[in-house]
Amino acid sequence: MDQSFLEHFENLIDQMVDYEHYSREKMLIVLRDTARYFHLTRVETEFYKNATDEKDGIGEITRDFDEGPADKVALHKRLVSKSGAIIAGTAYMAQDTEPLDEKQLRRLDLCLRSMLALLSRNRMQNAIEQLAYHDMDGYPNFPYYYRYLERLNENGGFKDQIAMMFNIRQFSIINRDLGPAAGDKIMHGYFDAINEMIGDKGCVCHVGGDNFAAIFSAELLEPMKKAMNGLPVKYSGNDQVMVSACAGVFIIPPDFVFNRPADIAEMIFPACQAAKLEKDGRIVYANKKIVEEKENTSRVRRYFENALEKQDFQAYYQPKVDVQNGKLIGAEALCRWIKNGEVVPPAQFIPVLEQNTDICKLDFYILEQVCKNIHRWLSEGRNVVRISVNLSRKHLLNPNLLEDIVRIIDRNKVPYKYIEIELTESTTEADFKKMQRLVDGLQEIGISTAVDDFGTGYSSLRLVRELPWKVIKIDRSLLPGENENKKMSTLVFSHIAALAKDMGIECITEGVETAEQIELLRSNDCPFAQGFFYDKPLPLEEFEKRLDIGKY
Repeated sequence: MDQSFLEHFENLIDQMVDYEHYSREKMLIVLRDTARYFHLTRVETEFYKNATDEKDGIGEITRDFDEGPADKVALHKRLVSKSGAIIAGTAYMAQDTEPLDEKQLRRLDLCLRSMLALLSRNRMQNAIEQLAYHDMDGYPNFPYYYRYLERLNENGGFKDQIAMMFNIRQFSIINRDLGPAAGDKIMHGYFDAINEMIGDKGCVCHVGGDNFAAIFSAELLEPMKKAMNGLPVKYSGNDQVMVSACAGVFIIPPDFVFNRPADIAEMIFPACQAAKLEKDGRIVYANKKIVEEKENTSRVRRYFENALEKQDFQAYYQPKVDVQNGKLIGAEALCRWIKNGEVVPPAQFIPVLEQNTDICKLDFYILEQVCKNIHRWLSEGRNVVRISVNLSRKHLLNPNLLEDIVRIIDRNKVPYKYIEIELTESTTEADFKKMQRLVDGLQEIGISTAVDDFGTGYSSLRLVRELPWKVIKIDRSLLPGENENKKMSTLVFSHIAALAKDMGIECITEGVETAEQIELLRSNDCPFAQGFFYDKPLPLEEFEKRLDIGKY
């Protein structure tokens, strides 16, 4: 009998600890054999999240073995986990079955407690799975999607697979017109329809808001495209609404190399963003341009820190000139990346760095370079002019921005009158308030501030009314062009220049390229110009020559 029990118990433990190949079906076979060994007729297990749920009968009750009348209880065990969960198990026998002796009860107790430990572990795994791979609304989340991609890669790769990110169209209108409760039902209904369509041939997850990501077998592309064009979704009784989506699609090529899940996310995300911008767009396919942009993004991020350490980024200086007398009155510092002797165009790296706070590191680096050069020019007795430095709106996230700017300038012993901070207008009320505090703080200590690209946004007039700018930079787009209504363009330009003059704000126009435009500035009291008519952005040595001459 002892040997027989050991065999049953070993089989039970073997199934319990075989995490990699655990099978509930095999486990039930072992439990059945063990129950028969003890002459049991029924085995039930119970799981409750807490004592209140146990009292109210809200839990999971499972009958894993049932082969006869449950007349009497052979053994009952109730365990309470550290988290407060209740796990219980009851073994039953028929009325005419001989009761177990003390030794048999100890053995049954050992088996039942082992079963409850397994139950507790499995419920905990389910809870962890739910927390880690589902969001608060019950949708599978992005980590769930990433895990699926990694498993797909481990099990044969991405042959005939299509990745997609989609955004429910006009969902804000659905929420507004039908209410958030109905909106939630509609979103879940649309997700459920997509999820059912994909089935076991892929997966779909919630990215956030009204955005979702999916990957599926290529055979489902046409049905998925139809689903993007519109599906009826019920939300109250027989009431329904037609739901459609715009999507970014990546048809994964045969030679695709998977290094990390982001390789796929970085393809479908920009394609979906492009689809959102299309007026009547539904689907945008990830193309060569998107691939090149992705590769460029990866390249910039990979080399940025090292390039910063090697000082491969250099400040170039574009002169600012008095249009009446040609005198050099200042310059704007513009960043250039010198890589292997070649100049990397700013358009290839600035937008990438703007995606996170790396742009802030670069801006402060350029400010530091400018301050070092100004300090040297002063030491050499040169005729120094005010240099403006651009700061990204990303800096507004920094609560110590003013102190950080002043610290760099003071560290290099540069008089404040030689530094100007250029900012572009903010797009939110919160950013506007932060910018207001910064401009007020800089103005108070005597550091000049300029509003860049004036006239291109929606809040320009509020900017100059409420913030104490030293300089307005009129955007080049407001200069009259060859194929425009020159009379109207000239009228707009002249009014902006007059506004700046009346408010006592310096006015400079950027992007000036022709003698005709210079004459426009002169005749409309815009005293300063910046642009190719005078000079392109110059490397340090060439700018220093202009600085020494001091005039055009």
